[in-house]
Amino acid sequence: MTQDFSKSMSNRTDEELIKIVTVDKNDYQTEAVEAADKELKSRNIDSTKIESVKQDIEEKQIKDKEFESSIVSSWTRLIHTVVDSICLFVLIFFLSFILGLFSFILGEFLNINDQFTIGLLEFLTILFAFILYFVFMEYKFQKTIGKFITKTKVVMNDGRKPELNEIFIRTVCRLIPLDNFSYLFMKNGFHDRFSNTTVIKEQKNYC
Repeated sequence: MTQDFSKSMSNRTDEELIKIVTVDKNDYQTEAVEAADKELKSRNIDSTKIESVKQDIEEKQIKDKEFESSIVSSWTRLIHTVVDSICLFVLIFFLSFILGLFSFILGEFLNINDQFTIGLLEFLTILFAFILYFVFMEYKFQKTIGKFITKTKVVMNDGRKPELNEIFIRTVCRLIPLDNFSYLFMKNGFHDRFSNTTVIKEQKNYC
């Protein structure tokens, strides 16, 4: 059994071995820890490096726990849904009003007044407003109006600020049916899960 552990430990990195013999010592069998310790000694890893790596691992685990505890609740997400839906409705109404003026002018000069064209323009207006609201707000500020109210922000699962393409993917995933209610049944909703993002309290920086 020990021989099997020795072979397995020989394929581990220095950092992995140090983690096994220090921070995660209680999560492994005694034979595995002994094999990891033996492998470390065979590599002549000095105690200073071991202590330094151990400290880095412990600090990372603390940050990970803080990050995990900062993820907002389903009730907070519900507030976002309500507030952002209202804001989106107002934006759609405004854009539709502007579109209506242009449609009237174009209808007079180009005879564009059939129901299909009007319906298509209305659909494109709603889609444009939807993408504009979420992509612009979450890329520029990392938050929508709803998140401004709850003092929360969007981050990647590793804590960094999302790039434009990542926010775009997150926004497209919002179109998944029942997405707005998916976070009531899981910690992160569909658009979080598929875009590797989450929403956290903004008081601390986890990057």
